Amino acid sequence: MKKKLIGLMLLALVLVLVACGGNEDVTEIENQSGDNVSSSEVNLVASNWDFDEDTYIADAGDVTFNLTNEEGHHGIMIDGTDVEIDGEGSARASLEPGEYTIYCSIPCGEGHDDMEATLVVE
Repeated sequence: MKKKLIGLMLLALVLVLVACGGNEDVTEIENQSGDNVSSSEVNLVASNWDFDEDTYIADAGDVTFNLTNEEGHHGIMIDGTDVEIDGEGSARASLEPGEYTIYCSIPCGEGHDDMEATLVVE
């Protein structure tokens, strides 16, 4: 009897772990009114005068931005949002569909003025 119980517990644990291994970029969260809203994660990697992507895509709703500095010291600002990260870190915003411009917010040298990318929110 104990072996069956332990076996069932292990099976249940495996099923829970498998169910949690879905897409890490988009999750469903519950907002204050109890409705499910889409949540996306955008990972930006900044190097000298460039982001790792020209265009980033996110689902409308809550979006988490994670900035990593691979080379140099950079920050981001996103036009039309309250998102601002100085150095490495994360920020979150609730975004409507549309296109937004991501800028480097920390003067980083001669190519700073051209350091931008596009965020497409679908």
